[in-house]
Amino acid sequence: MHIVIAMDSFKGSMSSLETGNAVAEGFRRVNPDNEIDVRPVADGGEGTVDTLTEGLGGTFRTVKVTGPLGKVVEAKYGITENPQLAEHFFRRKNREIQGASGMKMLKYPPTAIIETAQAAGLSLVPEKSRNPMLTTTRGVGELIRDAVSQGCRNFIIGVGSSATNDCGIGMLEALGYRFLDANGVDVPGNAAGLARIASIDASSALPELADCSFQIACDVTNPLCGEKGASAVFGPQKGADPEMIRQMDAAQMKFAELCEKSYPKADPTAPGTGAAGGLGFGFLTFTNAILARGIDIVLRETRLESYLRSADLVVTGEGELDARTMMGKGPSGVAALAKNFNVPCIAFTGQLGRNFRTVNDKGIAAFFTIQPGPVSLSEAMDNESARRHLADTAEQVMRLIDVFYREKWM
Repeated sequence: MHIVIAMDSFKGSMSSLETGNAVAEGFRRVNPDNEIDVRPVADGGEGTVDTLTEGLGGTFRTVKVTGPLGKVVEAKYGITENPQLAEHFFRRKNREIQGASGMKMLKYPPTAIIETAQAAGLSLVPEKSRNPMLTTTRGVGELIRDAVSQGCRNFIIGVGSSATNDCGIGMLEALGYRFLDANGVDVPGNAAGLARIASIDASSALPELADCSFQIACDVTNPLCGEKGASAVFGPQKGADPEMIRQMDAAQMKFAELCEKSYPKADPTAPGTGAAGGLGFGFLTFTNAILARGIDIVLRETRLESYLRSADLVVTGEGELDARTMMGKGPSGVAALAKNFNVPCIAFTGQLGRNFRTVNDKGIAAFFTIQPGPVSLSEAMDNESARRHLADTAEQVMRLIDVFYREKWM
């Protein structure tokens, strides 16, 4: 029996690979001859760097960058030289190099996996200090610049949970762009600086950017401006009051109109340009970027589809299953892909939330909670306990599957 396990993390408890390996352990107790593939899953949000970097055999790099309030923070990102990850973007940009045997080989640049929240996240700003007029994405640009110095040319970037509303000008300043006021003076790289921008100077932009491609994990479809735009929808949670929202929205529209004069890709109405306070707009306008659902990017780049072609069973899950699970989160993508190949999909979870039965209508044939009985939250979240409970539950599920599988096929 060929089983593909593609579990999302149980946030705060187990990583994606830890959950997957726990399920595999339980399954192997019953039948060690099963062919089991454990694959990493993330939805582009928190945990994506850890999941993809570990799952694809990459390494982590921690650097000091400018935080959202201008103070230095430490941010971690991943680097992987997995050729599958880079091939999609660099098929036409391959470098032919001579191997030791004299034969030509294709070499792909490494891929950087970045979460903007590491450098510009709302969690980095104390609640009393939240003011999206003053926060900056500069640290995101510094992470990209550092990755470029490490040879990376392909980027997967999750843009969730930002504290910023600067359209990405802070990030772009770190990459060499200059945003000047009417007197030719550089404006601050934050939302307050947007309204003052009179011209854009790209002459000092990092030259390597022309060879870089960005996949932006973006699960929102908001445009840059207006009642559904970055300022109106996401500004309040970042500390903006109604007057601040009005000012920021007007500044973003003014900036977009300026960009449209010189940058053909500038389109403030495009879905996702309002993500992360307009960071989506900044990426689409100034870099070789595409915006897509985080889970779609992860599943494509980890090539889960190739594993499902011969699978008899797919297993997914996350810490809490509820109606939101099937709205672009990890298990929803796995279940949809399994359905495309007519492979049954089951799920494991730590707990059930509201309207949990909706997951059955979206491709998950059955789900199983892992708690053996009433436990405290701390025990439920404890890594060792959670892994044990997940493995034990998986064992019992496999015992049932094994009975019916053997009766049908043996």
